[in-house]
Amino acid sequence: MSLTLESPVFQHQGDIPALYTCDGKDISPPLGWSGVPPDARSLALIVDDPDAPDPARPRRIWVHWILYNLPAAAELPEGVRPRDLPAGARQGLNDSNRIGYGGPCPPIGKHRYFFKLYALDIVLPDADKMTKPQLEKAMQGHIVAQTELVGLYQRPK
Repeated sequence: MSLTLESPVFQHQGDIPALYTCDGKDISPPLGWSGVPPDARSLALIVDDPDAPDPARPRRIWVHWILYNLPAAAELPEGVRPRDLPAGARQGLNDSNRIGYGGPCPPIGKHRYFFKLYALDIVLPDADKMTKPQLEKAMQGHIVAQTELVGLYQRPK
C-alpha cells in the first residue's frame, strides 16, 4: 500500500471550497492519510502554490503551510489550531511571515495548491520558525515515501 493524502472537502485536481481561502474563513481543510510505511517515524506537510503571482507568468512558489513531526497515525481536522495539533507536531513559517495555515488567495487566475506529504525515517529537531528551505534541507536523505494532493482555486470575480 502506498502513501496517500486525502481531504473530504476536495478531490485531487478539484476545486478547494472558498471556506478554506481568504474569501471564506481562511481555515485549514481537513486532511487524512494512509499507507504510511512501517519505518516512518514522522511526517511532514508542505502546502505551496507554484503559480504565484499569475499562472500565465509564475515567478515564485508561495508557501502556505509547513507542518513537521506529525505522527504516522493521525489526521488533521478542519481549522486545526496549534493546541489541536498531535503531540510533538510543529508548524513552520509560511510566506506571509506567519506560523500556521494561510489559505489560497490568488491575485489573478486559477492557481494550483500542492499539499505534499513526506514520510520520514526520523523525528526532526524542533526549530523555531522553520522555513520551507530549512525543512527541505532537514528532510534530505530521510524521505521514505511521499505523495501529494493538488487542489485548485480561483477567486470569484
